[in-house]
Amino acid sequence: MKKKQTNLGENYLQKIPSIPEGLSFTADEQGIVTLMIENKGVMNRIAQKLFHKPKISYIHLDEFGSFVWKAIDGKKDLLSLGETVKEQFGEKAEPLYPRLAKYISILESYGFVTLL
Repeated sequence: MKKKQTNLGENYLQKIPSIPEGLSFTADEQGIVTLMIENKGVMNRIAQKLFHKPKISYIHLDEFGSFVWKAIDGKKDLLSLGETVKEQFGEKAEPLYPRLAKYISILESYGFVTLL
């Protein structure tokens, strides 16, 4: 997937993240989320044939990322998500808002979330 440039100068705490339609993911018994990204396009097809690259890439999120991913509902802004994360992880999540803003920015740059 092509990485898009994002501008962290914007106030990300007021943005509302949402998961795009058609993005597949699963969660295991421990709550760890795995994103399933289909590798589409001409270059990916060539890489799949010549270099035996997978048709689907699996991206495993950590405990913090999985919790945030499951909390994204398209209605809560990052400030609300941060409060939820603080309740769950406490001091373990610090520095909370810079970390959360960077995480969402990375997800957005790969097209895994959209910001409204």
